[in-house]
Amino acid sequence: MPFTDSTEPVPAELRTEEFVLRPIVAADTELDYAAVMETREYLRLWRQSTWPEDDFTVEANRKDVIDLEQRHAAHGAFTYTVLDPDGTRCLGCVYVFPTSATFLARSTVIPVGDDGWVDVDAVILFWARLSQMASGMDERLLAALRAWFKDEWKLERTVYVTSEQFTQQVDLLERTDLSLKFELLEPGKPRRRLVFG
Repeated sequence: MPFTDSTEPVPAELRTEEFVLRPIVAADTELDYAAVMETREYLRLWRQSTWPEDDFTVEANRKDVIDLEQRHAAHGAFTYTVLDPDGTRCLGCVYVFPTSATFLARSTVIPVGDDGWVDVDAVILFWARLSQMASGMDERLLAALRAWFKDEWKLERTVYVTSEQFTQQVDLLERTDLSLKFELLEPGKPRRRLVFG
């Protein structure tokens, strides 16, 4: 059964000593905005776009967050905010997509080895706040995510997607036992997305 089936609940929370993941909601707008703007140079590489622009506003972010909240509620895709244990500071964001997501369906998928795209259960994208990357929180987040998707979501074949321009995250993924499985060529994007599994 696909994890986007609206009759099947998805895990509501991941909690460690360092951070908590829960579904993003409109009330998170300002916390999310602070993390986005601090990390904007990396996010532009990650998204291969000019987002967020230097004049990006809290209200523009509120619209984005509301869209994410609605998509999560509709089981189209799932977005989790990463917060400190007190819930007072956003440390990043995690996105869970089916392979049928629009941006993936429009992309050209190039296998690097023998793996088949049809065998992928879920596609994960994530980012950590700039100030958290210095302490290696992004590495600990990835490790926690891998266990969470296997143990709580019961997904065996998740993949992690980044942009080849976001070398910090490429290096992070390459330091694990994950390997490059696919390349994605998305229309309108200047560089490849790299898919590790």
